[in-house]
Amino acid sequence: MSKKKILEFSRYPVAFLALFVQIFLIIAMFLFASLAFTPAGTPVEEQRELGAVVVYGFIIGLFLSFTLWEIGFSIREEQTRGTLESLYLSPASKVSSLVARVFAILLWSGALSVVAILFFGGVVGGLPLENVGLALVVLLFSISGFLGIGFIFAGVTIKLKETAQLLVNGLQFFFFIFSAQFFPFAALRQVHPLIVDGISRWLPVSYSVDVFRSLLIDRPPELGLGMAAEIVIVVVFGLVSPIVGYFIYKRIETSARREGTLGEY
Repeated sequence: MSKKKILEFSRYPVAFLALFVQIFLIIAMFLFASLAFTPAGTPVEEQRELGAVVVYGFIIGLFLSFTLWEIGFSIREEQTRGTLESLYLSPASKVSSLVARVFAILLWSGALSVVAILFFGGVVGGLPLENVGLALVVLLFSISGFLGIGFIFAGVTIKLKETAQLLVNGLQFFFFIFSAQFFPFAALRQVHPLIVDGISRWLPVSYSVDVFRSLLIDRPPELGLGMAAEIVIVVVFGLVSPIVGYFIYKRIETSARREGTLGEY
């Protein structure tokens, strides 16, 4: 399945290049907008930290978005091509098949992340890169947690089909705002303190964003639970989410198979 997805990507080089350009346009839009509203005379270190907040939060958002879209809509693509039922009749592991769908895009996301750090580090005069090893561990568990959300969305896609696009768009926007992917959590507190305390603190994705960029910037996490506690939350999220997500996916998939709608266009 991983080889198949990589082969598909290789057959559409223009779309591949367009995705690459689109990612950098999105980062540049938020980065330069943030710098434009930075008061004159702001120390260079603060500007670098602001750039790091944008880029490192975006990296988490990038992995989350690609995981949601790739797992869910690769299932939808198989439905429209009429090949999903054939794949399910094969002896291949179903969970391996789901994970393999996102393997190629995760490799691509990792490459994009490295280039983004290098490119925008050059724009703002270098981004802080502290505690890289621990930050990568946090990123690994975060991606594992995102897989669980992707499994759930794959099941929802089987059930809702094209309508699921509205759901994933709404979900992306929700995490984009309330997990503070492009701005510090302090900005949400300025809007209203209850946004962080009532919403952001209850989202595991928020802790993935907070811990990842706090480690790389080398500052205390903003959500206030302490670095150790927030790392534990991310690790538990990474361990529990795939299990729960796959259980929900299997329930929806079994229901679709009984109803005869698994491969239905």
